[in-house]
Amino acid sequence: MNSKDFFTIANGVKIPAIGFGTWQIPSGDVAYNSVTVALKSGYRHIDTAHAYGNEASVGQAIRDSGIDRSEIFVTSKLPAEIKNYALARRYADKTIKNIGLDHIDLYLIHAPGHGPR
Repeated sequence: MNSKDFFTIANGVKIPAIGFGTWQIPSGDVAYNSVTVALKSGYRHIDTAHAYGNEASVGQAIRDSGIDRSEIFVTSKLPAEIKNYALARRYADKTIKNIGLDHIDLYLIHAPGHGPR
């Protein structure tokens, strides 16, 4: 598998098979530069999360990349402790604002087995 391979899910959406994760990459220049290099290297799936604290830097690198947004698949994650629709919606909106993109391609529950029930 390489960065040009993808999976097609049941609704026809294509997800790049290999993604660049940003866990433990500090916000600011480190995250920005890491994502910039990943995109220049051919990655087209970028993964971040609210809990990583780097969504804004990741989004800025994506916007500045010169790559059409339709060519980049972006994943982010809802904090594990959020367990109701209203808060999930609020955090999704917050992520869209933080990352500065018009949409997120995949929004996951971060560690769904953790946090209060």
